[in-house]
Amino acid sequence: MNTFKLEIITPAREFLETDAVSLTFNSTDGEITVLKGHIPMVASLGIGELRIKDESGVKVAFHSEGFVEVRPDEVLVFSQACEWPDEIDVSRAESAKERALEKLRQKQSILENRHTQISLTRAMVRLKLSSKK
Repeated sequence: MNTFKLEIITPAREFLETDAVSLTFNSTDGEITVLKGHIPMVASLGIGELRIKDESGVKVAFHSEGFVEVRPDEVLVFSQACEWPDEIDVSRAESAKERALEKLRQKQSILENRHTQISLTRAMVRLKLSSKK
């Protein structure tokens, strides 16, 4: 099978190391899918879901900000956080969503508003993925 080495690393742990058929992720410029033989590149990770296809099927996980490095023989993902759907704390994500929505109703600086939008996006993606488990 046409596979490449995939390694996903967060500051807390090595999230996954596998031979993948494809990797789809949300970059800051849109969704990108990497297959074996992809041109080398570096891309910024937005907040979204990783879809990893390997010989056992498709796995989906949450990812937050970071970057992806595509090399000729491997793909490295460096993310601030990655979680499988069953690792997501739904009540914590709900609380984060409610806090962010409340902050958005208040007057904020541009920077505070951006941080709040990021927090809300993280919470929403986590809730979306947790509902798929």
